[in-house]
Amino acid sequence: MGKTLVAYFSRAGQNYVAGGIKDLPQGNTEVLARAISVRTGADLFRIEPADPYPADYYACTDVAKRELAEGARPALAQGLQSVAAYDTIILGFPNWWGTCPMPVRTFLDGLDLSGKTVAPLCTNEGGGMGSSERDLKAAYPTAVVAAGLAVPGHEAARRVDEAVAWARRVIG
Repeated sequence: MGKTLVAYFSRAGQNYVAGGIKDLPQGNTEVLARAISVRTGADLFRIEPADPYPADYYACTDVAKRELAEGARPALAQGLQSVAAYDTIILGFPNWWGTCPMPVRTFLDGLDLSGKTVAPLCTNEGGGMGSSERDLKAAYPTAVVAAGLAVPGHEAARRVDEAVAWARRVIG
């Protein structure tokens, strides 16, 4: 068993939760990512855009939709120079417009993923994993994209044990 990184993108504040807009002190993906890191001993890295998304949920989704349509790669507040020390990357993100948010793609584009296991952990409010696994496999063919785990965001806190068990299986 090699070293593991939990890299995640998450959004606190206004989120769509179980049919309505709620203000979350911590994003759903962050809840799961932090628990996995703590309980498996994996390193933790937060993927953050250099320019924050709008606080308003609907304005944020408009920006995210435009970024996806344009294939944008928004600049990050900080990146990693290398993942050479890691065998496995647990990649956490919310389902935005049926796939992973574009800051996640910015993060991955800058890394040599050759032979790395990338395991997607996707929070959502009904869209499941969307096309994330397929999109990641197509964009990063040198990585081994493991079967991911999709967790309804509004159930994230209650499904921490399930997410940790999945991560342990991925890590081996």
